[in-house]
Amino acid sequence: MSDDWDSVTVIRKRADHAKVTRSQSDINAARRVGAVVATEKKTTTTNKGHAPTDHQRIAKLDRENEVAPPPKVDMSVGRAIQQGRQALGLTQKDLAQKINEKPQVVNEYEAGRAIPNQQILGKLERALGIKLRGKDIGSPLGGPKKG
Repeated sequence: MSDDWDSVTVIRKRADHAKVTRSQSDINAARRVGAVVATEKKTTTTNKGHAPTDHQRIAKLDRENEVAPPPKVDMSVGRAIQQGRQALGLTQKDLAQKINEKPQVVNEYEAGRAIPNQQILGKLERALGIKLRGKDIGSPLGGPKKG
């Protein structure tokens, strides 16, 4: 052993570990002592689903395009239905019964107020025997295609 009673023998010393601080005064104190100082700004990534909505962009979209009304049946289709029905001597009610629809539906198609439904147009075509879709509206409906 040593004869020097004044010196201190350190058996185990804790290793210096990095200290995280938020205050500028702690950083300056560490610099004065001569410690290694590294400053980093913490950045957080935002959750995309929780990001604030851009109300200006949404308002602009609202102003720009008005919602277009759904397309209506063309008047030529309505006239063709009416002429085909009268040629067979049917009332709107009779035709509606024949295609299993309400008389109001037939009325709307004839007036051109209805939103086109392919299923109803197909039923009307078969009941009246005339084409209501495609190029030659009002022409006689041909039989099934032979392959």
